[in-house]
Amino acid sequence: MAKIKLPVHLQHGGTHPDDQIAIGEGYLKKLKLPANQTVTLRYGSVRKEIRIVPSGQAALRLSPRLATGLGLHHGAKLCVAYHAASRTLHLGPVVGVLVSRVYSRTPDRPFGAMTAFCAELTEACAQHGGFVYYFTPEDITSGNTAVTGWTLTAGRWIKQTHPAPDVLYNRLTSRKLENRPAVQHFMRDVKSHHGTVVFNEKYLNKTEVFQALRKDHSVQSYLPESYLFKNFAMLQAMCKKHTTVFLKPITGSLGKGIIKISGKAEGGGYLCSFTGLSGVRKLTYPTLTQLFQAISGKMKQRPYQIQQGLRLMEMGGRPVDFRALVQRNLKGQWAVTSVVARIAASNTFVSNLARGGSLSLVGDAVGKSSLPQNVKAGIHNKLRTASLEIAKGIENHIEGHFAELGVDLAVDAVGRVWLLEVNSKPSKDDNTPTVENKIRPSVKQIVMYSQFAWGK
Repeated sequence: MAKIKLPVHLQHGGTHPDDQIAIGEGYLKKLKLPANQTVTLRYGSVRKEIRIVPSGQAALRLSPRLATGLGLHHGAKLCVAYHAASRTLHLGPVVGVLVSRVYSRTPDRPFGAMTAFCAELTEACAQHGGFVYYFTPEDITSGNTAVTGWTLTAGRWIKQTHPAPDVLYNRLTSRKLENRPAVQHFMRDVKSHHGTVVFNEKYLNKTEVFQALRKDHSVQSYLPESYLFKNFAMLQAMCKKHTTVFLKPITGSLGKGIIKISGKAEGGGYLCSFTGLSGVRKLTYPTLTQLFQAISGKMKQRPYQIQQGLRLMEMGGRPVDFRALVQRNLKGQWAVTSVVARIAASNTFVSNLARGGSLSLVGDAVGKSSLPQNVKAGIHNKLRTASLEIAKGIENHIEGHFAELGVDLAVDAVGRVWLLEVNSKPSKDDNTPTVENKIRPSVKQIVMYSQFAWGK
């Protein structure tokens, strides 16, 4: 099935019928599309009988009324394909991005810190072919054929009705919102009724990831010892085996709630470090029993994962870890889009930007690190290989469809790569450097995968 990309032009004035689409004669031949005949138009959830007529222009021309009904605007660029067996003209992909909220008081930044990413994704669709709109759980109604969502048109964010999408990208940043019955019902409904491809459809938690990946022989060497925390006996056993142990909320993010327990403190006892909004708080306990009594209240409030501590490579005395962004590409295959080093702020053990951490190029961080010279050269390739294998492990062993994963990795003092965690909602508002008038590879890749998912 041949596929081309065409800009959308509106046919103002004249008598252009609302059930007619004009396409350049050369493109009609390339698509093997019958001229002056009726075919089925498929655009997202829309199915409509339309007549194809030849045009002398390299564009897809339709009436303003038809365009409004589809939620299209002048200048959009769409992929166009024709399926002869079903006599169906496919336009798309229509990409719906499910976001947490809209800030009505700031119309120029309706999605808060995510607005710049949304604008960039809109531009990527305009350049590479596709149409994207943004909607919230409040925009979901009982039906599944249309969605009220936001588009960026001529520099303004406009809300209008769109067909249910071909591809649904879940960017909800709250488990509570994601688990709403209306949201879950909508995702199931569009998949079953319209064949919508839903990706990153759920959050991952740390226990789920480590239990699943332990089944995969290709990634076992990256896994530190890690379990769902249950009781004092487990804490005691892990502290006997490892100099440092971490307790992490299984659904935590941004370094919130992490507890570091370090062997014997000066003068005996155990040093316990807590991450908080104001930094790291350190307390010493004479015995592990007393430490456990002090933290047991936290352990009852939410599930925690207990994990082997690692002696990480350092840069200027600060711990360094790495975030790899792994995405599916135009062929639907996993590929590494980027790897960056994250350097912890002084007097803390977490590298998250929200906790004062900073970003660095991998080469710069490794080059200035405490690693032995003979292992530095191969670190970047090791990180890329590990992140790819881990993404494939997630695909093979965890239910759900993912097309974008943030894989957090560590390198220990002798150059071994370890998995810290996997994030199915990698941040889109983390101040990642942008280049004016240039689409970042990570954003382009979302459009490329949407085209693959649409064209399957």
